[in-house]
Amino acid sequence: MTTLPGRHRLGRTLFAAFLGLHALIHLTGAANGLGGAASPQLTHPISATVGVFWLIAAALLITSTGYVIFRPQRWWIFGAAGALISQMVIIMSWSDAAYGTIANAIILTGALYTYLTWGPRSFNAQYSRDVDQGRNEAIPSVLLTDADLADVPLVVQRYIRRSGAVGQPRVRNFSSLFHGQIRGGPSQPWMTFTGRQSNFYAPSSRFFLMDAARVGLPVQAFHRYTGSSATMKVKIASAATLVDARGPALDDAETVTLFNDLCVFAPGALADADIRWTETDAHTVQAVFTHGTHRVTAALAFDADGDLTDFTADGRAAMSADGKTLTPMRWSTPLSHYRRFGQHRLMGRGEGIWHAPEGNYTYLRFVVDSIDYNVTELPQETPRAPLSPAVELKLTLGSAVGGKA
Repeated sequence: MTTLPGRHRLGRTLFAAFLGLHALIHLTGAANGLGGAASPQLTHPISATVGVFWLIAAALLITSTGYVIFRPQRWWIFGAAGALISQMVIIMSWSDAAYGTIANAIILTGALYTYLTWGPRSFNAQYSRDVDQGRNEAIPSVLLTDADLADVPLVVQRYIRRSGAVGQPRVRNFSSLFHGQIRGGPSQPWMTFTGRQSNFYAPSSRFFLMDAARVGLPVQAFHRYTGSSATMKVKIASAATLVDARGPALDDAETVTLFNDLCVFAPGALADADIRWTETDAHTVQAVFTHGTHRVTAALAFDADGDLTDFTADGRAAMSADGKTLTPMRWSTPLSHYRRFGQHRLMGRGEGIWHAPEGNYTYLRFVVDSIDYNVTELPQETPRAPLSPAVELKLTLGSAVGGKA
């Protein structure tokens, strides 16, 4: 399970308190209509029938408050129903309760955003379906041995051993969490982001979901690679589509990324992959990776200790600023800060660099928060990028569900 950073916990708590207060106000209306104590805020009588609806609205809002705390991705169901019934009874007592319309507008805005972000057609739902399907595959218990590395260059063998993969079950999937910064070009501002990723092998697939903030609004990008074809979609506020890319150029680009993931996050799986190796010198190898009809040629550089320090390949494509065209160019990922993740030892920090005609520039900086192998179920909570306090309030709980910085 991931944990919420302080600001997101605070935003969730404040919104839960807001819902609870709105529910208490409706309880006073219910008490007025059902023969309880009169409220000084309600100067006009409420019938018993209408009082029942005030009570139903209160019950739904109280239920949504509990969901905000314990199951935030689903709070919108009860919150929206409670707000709609609340507005109905407010209209019946308009002169006394008109101000409640503002509260209901906030609740419905947050409910709509949460539905778009976590509902059945959202990127989050698609990611969960894809990952669940991949995790339905049986996980073999066969261990990786030194003998399995016989056809791998010595420097790569050393890297695999240093990663702790030898003696561990062969990797059939991994799931990881990240955070960092990303930008669309050398002159564009950096955006903070969090990401979650799940890769599967035999057959291979890759699912990467990133949450970021751009000019104060949430942006979500979903990379999906199955078989040998890929799609990349980007939405702002989970509603407006900014990018919807697919086609041969993207397939080639995502295959480069698939191979990079294999080298960086699943070194032990290199022994099973379709790779032709050529030793360049004691610290560098060239690798030709074949996946279906796609072929990727990359240079892998290692330091004196045997850790992978860089991966460079052609064929990956940078997206244009308008999100409409892909331009293939050289791409590299310097790696550093190796550390332990359970039984495995991997890089902890990395960068993404475009080798553009006008000059190289870093467009990605990231930190690996966690990585797990041969996973059989999703964590109970998933990460979300930090947003500005103004957006947290404007979009209410919708922008505060399930975050990790």
